[in-house]
Amino acid sequence: ADEYAVVLPDDAQKCVLPVAPDAIPENATLDQLKAAKADIAVFQGEVGVFRECLDVAQDNPNNTEGNKQAIISSFNYSVEMEERVAQRFNEAIRSYKERNAN
Repeated sequence: ADEYAVVLPDDAQKCVLPVAPDAIPENATLDQLKAAKADIAVFQGEVGVFRECLDVAQDNPNNTEGNKQAIISSFNYSVEMEERVAQRFNEAIRSYKERNAN
């Protein structure tokens, strides 16, 4: 039964999932959008490091099936998180363009 318990193994627990950037203000200015873009770039780099760490943990031959599933779930969560951040940024860009369409 332990083999199927979905538990993140010790080496994967050392991988640090970064915090998503702060929310982009409603009606953001161009300068706020530029700052958000820079924050997102840093976040994406940190997410890449997190995923590389999970890849190393995935290669541990002592991982159980449950460990492997936990690593995959963590990886997938990071992808979903990155997609949400990108979606928020794209919405802010669209809003900015609509407000400044003149």
